[in-house]
Amino acid sequence: MDGGIPVKNGIVIPEHELIITTSRASGPGGQHVNKTDTRVTLTWHIPTSSAFNDEQKARLLEKLQAELTVDGAVVVHSSASRSQLQNKKAAYKKLADKLRAALHVAKKRMKTVTPKGVQEKRLHKKKLHSQLKASRKKSFDD
Repeated sequence: MDGGIPVKNGIVIPEHELIITTSRASGPGGQHVNKTDTRVTLTWHIPTSSAFNDEQKARLLEKLQAELTVDGAVVVHSSASRSQLQNKKAAYKKLADKLRAALHVAKKRMKTVTPKGVQEKRLHKKKLHSQLKASRKKSFDD
């Protein structure tokens, strides 16, 4: 993690663009929790980043709109571990996963047409099944 956070296709967020703060985590842990700052908060500002081009930035701002601060920053917290270093790595991974998901462009769906032969075969099969069921029916014509 020396050079930054690798996102995808050679895109790396430089370390100097990340704001890392630590605080005391909540939850179990006894005295250890009260003495150490193990919770890691990672903040990254999308508009001022040099890692992405304008099109990618616009996509990120649109996709992550609900998770952004007023000034367009993504904030990620990690406090799963008792180790600050592990929480820092987890926060890096969370941010990278979030950005990967936001940058993903879904393939455009191609409309498909059912071939005529397949349609006819299905209808023929339905007709045969209907005739079979009709032949089981009791008739009261007498």
